[in-house]
Amino acid sequence: MKKKIFVLDTNVLMHDPTSLFRFEEHDLFVPMVVLEELDGLKKGTSEPARTARQVSRMLDDIVADRDQAQIEQGLTLPTSFAKRGATQGGRHGEPASGRLYFQTKPTAGSLPGILPGNKPDNAILLSALSLQEQHPDRRVTLVSKDINLRIKATIVGVHTEDYHNDQVLEDADLLPTGYAELPENFWDTHGDKMESWQDDRGRACYRIHGPSVKDLYLNQFLYLPDDDRERGLELEVHRLDADSAVLRVTRDYRAAKAPVWGIHAKNREQNFALNLLLDPEIDFVTILGTAGTGKTLLTLAAGLAQVLDEPRYREIIMTRVTVPLGEDIGFLPGTEEEKMTPWMGALMDNLEVLTQNAHSGDWERAATNDLLSKRIKIRSLNFMRGRTFLNRFIILDEAQNLTAKQMKTLITRCGPGSKIVCLGNLSQIDTPYLSETTSGLTYVVDRFRGWQHGGHVTLARGERSRLAAYASDVL
Repeated sequence: MKKKIFVLDTNVLMHDPTSLFRFEEHDLFVPMVVLEELDGLKKGTSEPARTARQVSRMLDDIVADRDQAQIEQGLTLPTSFAKRGATQGGRHGEPASGRLYFQTKPTAGSLPGILPGNKPDNAILLSALSLQEQHPDRRVTLVSKDINLRIKATIVGVHTEDYHNDQVLEDADLLPTGYAELPENFWDTHGDKMESWQDDRGRACYRIHGPSVKDLYLNQFLYLPDDDRERGLELEVHRLDADSAVLRVTRDYRAAKAPVWGIHAKNREQNFALNLLLDPEIDFVTILGTAGTGKTLLTLAAGLAQVLDEPRYREIIMTRVTVPLGEDIGFLPGTEEEKMTPWMGALMDNLEVLTQNAHSGDWERAATNDLLSKRIKIRSLNFMRGRTFLNRFIILDEAQNLTAKQMKTLITRCGPGSKIVCLGNLSQIDTPYLSETTSGLTYVVDRFRGWQHGGHVTLARGERSRLAAYASDVL
């Protein structure tokens, strides 16, 4: 099988700077117009500008000390970069061994009337067509995240593909929900050598052995079917050994005697989420769910309970993606917090639910809001680099709009004593070139699975109102 030639679009390099090292033994071709577009994007302090500069530095390292003859023959990719590209997600884990070619001659031929003007996309297409003529015995493939460019390429006879190497999963349905139903005969098959005791918090624990142990992971929730669906036995995987697992009974926050800042869990999944949010041993929580499932309300209630009632954290920091991420917030007057206020409607709506009290007057409500404003801080993602948050409860809303690189930047801001909660709905992605399988939220859910201090729950049922629940199902 002959090596393929992949023509890279600018958006592929911007989406994943290490994409140069993800094509294994196949050759790569970078048109001159791609370098021009990178040059136009490099100015400024936004995330796209930083990414463009990173790509340019990598290309500069590759072409350093090479003459034109060497460039025309194709450049080998540096071993250090190639190995890094493989370890960061190469499909088969092998360093790239193909050669990198740059456009060194004018494009031969054109398609007048079909590709008019001097658009960069058309120049990339002409480069791909020219390569097909020069190498009729090899497969030339244009790789782009731009759907319209892929459509045009197909029309003019250029084979094209989306960039798939950044996909965390083949299908978003393969993401773990964070919980699983146990078979009815579970205790019959796993209870022969069972040990039981109470931990230091008074919660029952069970050590089990059996065939299901190999399929469990840390902080996964388990439940047994029951006639009353909401009141069956619920457990969490507390520890895992080679042939045994320690299961711990979860706390029940649906009971009237166990509210969380006046909020009760309304279903099993919400109860699982509150167990993660209120566990001091859990540093990282991801909660997925459609609109109205209670992601923000539960997280805020848990945060307020641990900031004002215990107190376990100094304050709540809430932020969200302002799409397009990295651009200027705008010329709104005021401080950083005041500029972010228009993006924080969800925070204000849920605070209204948490602070409403039929027996309180205007003065009491004003005093409560003033207290909360001192303990809840709104911050912009644009200014997170270099910061360290100590003993903070951090809420990242709309996390599905972040890339894997941006998620890493934010999560690594957490210092000792801090907890970060990422909320999102994978069906509402607004960031260009991101999908359910390439979202940074999908990435962290998959990578943190089974970590001792991390947990995940997918909320399944809407509890906002009967109207919202029905609309979510039928619209």
